[in-house]
Amino acid sequence: MMVIPAVDIMGGKVVRLTRGDPGTKKEYDMMGDPVSVSRFWEKLGAEWIHVVDLDAALGRGENTLTIMAILKEIERPCQVGGGIRSVDAARRMLGAGVGRIILGSMAIRSPENVETLIREYGSERIVVSLDHRGGEIVLNGWVTGSGLNIESAMTKFTEIDVQRFLVTGVDKDGTLSGPDMEILRKVADKARVIAAGGIGSLRDLLELRETGVEATVVGRALYEGRFTLPQAISSAGGGTTNGPG
Repeated sequence: MMVIPAVDIMGGKVVRLTRGDPGTKKEYDMMGDPVSVSRFWEKLGAEWIHVVDLDAALGRGENTLTIMAILKEIERPCQVGGGIRSVDAARRMLGAGVGRIILGSMAIRSPENVETLIREYGSERIVVSLDHRGGEIVLNGWVTGSGLNIESAMTKFTEIDVQRFLVTGVDKDGTLSGPDMEILRKVADKARVIAAGGIGSLRDLLELRETGVEATVVGRALYEGRFTLPQAISSAGGGTTNGPG
């Protein structure tokens, strides 16, 4: 299982939110700007970097120039999400050298756009984000319910050749209280799953590895020193995922 460090950007700074609430924002600028932080994780052994534009996700701005700088300055591939809500926006990111794009609200509302992007770029470069609260997919920066069940959504998308999903337990995200293992166990064997939300200990990583997920995104636990990235990689058993192409 791969461990992918998160670089969440708001107002040009690396931050973490709890359960996606901007009012809980905690900045980690003592580690430097997002480019410096991305370089730091790369030097410690990250095989991918998970970059999210929180301002774009929340509809209150964007950090595109910062993301472009990260792509230029590091050698490892990035998977990028947050506010990619049109085919043209996705094309711009992929054309700029993003390894994989993460599609959330757009994918749920317009799966035909996902099909278009898969035809143009291949399924390896497209990740569908299934952010859920109690198994229900939530949209628009996690504030709007969809009425769609996560397992039904995954079935629908695999039928159009989506092969990789980012599954985030919204109520767990940023809490360090452990991932939503119940949901992850249900979906891990249905496709390639990147798990996110709630990882707070090396034990969590060991349990996640047993579910069979392909990778996990880790944020706050790394930034607050619960464990180091090399320790996390060792506990997760290492492993690689396919690069872009």
